[in-house]
Amino acid sequence: MRLTPSPVLPPGKVLVVDDVSANVELLRTLLTREGYSVVTAADGVEALCRVEEEHPDLVLMDVRMPKLNGYEVCDRLKQNRTTRLIPVVLITALAERGDKIQGINAGADDFLTKPLDVHELKARVRSLVRLKRYTDDLDSAESVIFSLALVIEARDAYTDGHCQRLANYATTLGAALKLPEDQIAALYRGGYLHDVGKIGIPDAVLLKNERLTPLEYELIKQHPIIGDRLCGEMRSLRQVRPIVRHHHELLDGSGYPDGLRGDEIPLLAQIMGIVDVFDAITTTRPYKPAATVERAFDELRGEVKRGWRRSDLVETFIALGSQTLLSGVSTESV
Repeated sequence: MRLTPSPVLPPGKVLVVDDVSANVELLRTLLTREGYSVVTAADGVEALCRVEEEHPDLVLMDVRMPKLNGYEVCDRLKQNRTTRLIPVVLITALAERGDKIQGINAGADDFLTKPLDVHELKARVRSLVRLKRYTDDLDSAESVIFSLALVIEARDAYTDGHCQRLANYATTLGAALKLPEDQIAALYRGGYLHDVGKIGIPDAVLLKNERLTPLEYELIKQHPIIGDRLCGEMRSLRQVRPIVRHHHELLDGSGYPDGLRGDEIPLLAQIMGIVDVFDAITTTRPYKPAATVERAFDELRGEVKRGWRRSDLVETFIALGSQTLLSGVSTESV
């Protein structure tokens, strides 16, 4: 299957700050209709708290407010390393040149003048939220982790393309299950990052062509925990971490690393586990040749009978096999 771009994410979260409740409700209504999640604050101090709690993609803020005005709040946000990349739009009825310069000095990303032009508001919000998403995607720490994942794949010639295939298989299955776009995006990233913890496993164990000893197998079982720690507390990977940690869990509790059972296993991790098994069966590995797609489907159904996999997920995945999901995977015996 061809590599597709990352799925389109939801419109985003906007923090509206104004001490006039009628203005807040107007902006909430307009933005909610556009699909945005809207949180609000009534003054500058509350705005700073809400930013810390909600991690918005954009702040729309009136200039004249009690406690802290818009300039002061903007300045504090831009001085803080964890919030400085959040776009801030100042809303004011003032037209004096000095006020706009003050806003620029405070770090404001844009300005809107009252009375608001609805079309201008929508365009500015859409543009700045998109910019914030691009900034998130370029987060340096996340980029390092993705690089590590590709390094791991490069260590083993037999797993070339594994991450790309899993990202595509998982997102296709997620779309067939009609999952929300943010979960499909997490599956795409999870396809690349699911085994990132193997960076902490020695080559002598990871690339061993023979059966692993019990001790070596216990070492391999640590890679989901290592991967979970590597993903850390990055907000952009919040939905990916359960995939990384739990894609080797099994419904009967016999999986690892936490022995979760049934619905304790996150749905996205269950999806990744299914496509991971499929790819392992249908690609050549040091210890075995590639098997046919039909054989892989039989193996997955066998895992359902053992109580390891959800039947509905497996059958949905198999149904996709007659469409475009598995194009390029040989169905002939090797």
